Amino acid sequence: MAALELTPKSNDVIGQNQRARAGWAAYAVLVIGTIIMAYPLVWMVLSSFKSDEEIFSNSAALPTHFSLDNYVQGWTSTNPSFTRYFINSFVICLGAVTGNVLACSLTAFAFARLRFPFKGALFTIMLLTLMLPSHALLIPQYVLYVRLDWVNTYLPLIVPKFLATDAFFIFLMIQFIRTIPREMDEAATIDGCSTFAIYRHIIFPLMRPAIITTIIFTFIWTYNDFFSQLIYLTSPGSLTVPVALRSLVDTSGGAYAQLLAMSVVSLVPTFIVFLIFQRRLVEGISTSGLKG
Repeated sequence: MAALELTPKSNDVIGQNQRARAGWAAYAVLVIGTIIMAYPLVWMVLSSFKSDEEIFSNSAALPTHFSLDNYVQGWTSTNPSFTRYFINSFVICLGAVTGNVLACSLTAFAFARLRFPFKGALFTIMLLTLMLPSHALLIPQYVLYVRLDWVNTYLPLIVPKFLATDAFFIFLMIQFIRTIPREMDEAATIDGCSTFAIYRHIIFPLMRPAIITTIIFTFIWTYNDFFSQLIYLTSPGSLTVPVALRSLVDTSGGAYAQLLAMSVVSLVPTFIVFLIFQRRLVEGISTSGLKG
């Protein structure tokens, strides 16, 4: 009897041990994966404090002495300095964020709440644009902007955002608006609210998680965009941070330490935005895609 009573307990102990070993193995894999993924970033940060000779002669070790000379020299080595480039990037990001929030939310509200001719066909066309590579539109868009005399201005990077060209954010907001009860719209209509008043006073405030997600993604994607800014911005004074980093490769004469230092600085805004709004980002994606 004693042996029979101990058998279930023994099985429980064995099962707990197996789960513990599996948990430790999973943690070990995650730690190793984190180290592998973080190594290039750590190497870049450490190398930004080294001289060019030390980067190539002793690349895997810590700097012999930490100095901010690469940051100071890299910041002022271009004409204009990186202060101008960061201002340019933030101006474009501000315009893109404003345009996406306003235009995409209005378009999403129309698709989710209003009835109009060819609604289904237009919604299908909008979704099909998600599958269309942006490079396929590059030449016709560039020809259009040349004729409008918009090249070497910020207009090609900002104006399309006010025309709801980012179907991803429209679809994200549509999914979120569909979770808002229609009874709220009906009650507001009875109280005398117009269609735009319903959007402004009811739908838009309740879309906060989806709007925050749109702001975060738009800022990160616009700030890190290189190709579009390289095509449409030509004068040195209008360049943004990604394009300025590329031009630094040509003008620095092989000053790789300065390039790495400016690359580290360029990552700071993205890290700050992501760390501050990380919880809101997850909340916006989950509530837009999972609530029914």
